[in-house]
Order: sequence, then structure tokens, then C-alpha cells
Amino acid sequence: QVPLVESGGGLVQPGGSLRLSCASSGRTFSNYVQAWFRQAPGKDREFVGFISWNDVNTQYADSVKGRFTISRDNAKNTLYLQMDSLKPEDTAVYYCAAGSFATTQPQRYTYWGQGTQVTVSS
Repeated sequence: QVPLVESGGGLVQPGGSLRLSCASSGRTFSNYVQAWFRQAPGKDREFVGFISWNDVNTQYADSVKGRFTISRDNAKNTLYLQMDSLKPEDTAVYYCAAGSFATTQPQRYTYWGQGTQVTVSS
């Protein structure tokens, strides 16, 4: 059973917006750091941003700072990624993850979803 399930991906024009969701399946992640990563074809998995378990701390990659916003609703066990002013270089498979440490390193996250495709193209 996949512990996290992403949704909300799709095709959007440059300058558009999308909101991704990440729902937990079978367990609660309210005490975990949760993060978003992305992976474009032929590239390594890239950090997008994370949010602490209590919403106090967030951190974003420079490439998305000011355009993307991470939030979480612990009552619904759901993580969100609001993406605005999208660019073609944002095209990738987006993954949510959960772990015990607030880090940009994907190998430090324990739980992962299967990913959702985001394509930014005119």
C-alpha cells in the first residue's frame, strides 16, 4: 500500500496555476516533516520545498521561491502545493514525501508517493 497519493497534476499553459494535493493512506503524517520533490526526464530528483509538522517552518528551492506555496491540513492528513506563474522548466513528475528531518535531501525522507505529472506548455 502506497502511503502517500498525489493528485492534481496536468497540462497547463505558461503563466498558469495548478494545485497539487498529497493525501495519506492508512497512517497519519501530522508529526512528520512533509516535502515536495520533482524529477524531470534525464535529471535527478530535485527538492522543491518542505513544511515542518507544526507549519512554523517552510523552505523552498530558489527556482520556485515566490511562485510556489506549501501548506498542510493535518485534520485532513493532506499536503498541498500551490504553483503559480508556472514555467516550462517546471515540467516534471512531482512527488510528495514525509520524514523525520527537515532537509532538502530526498534520501532522508522515509515515505513517498508515486508522483503526478505536471506539464507546462503552450
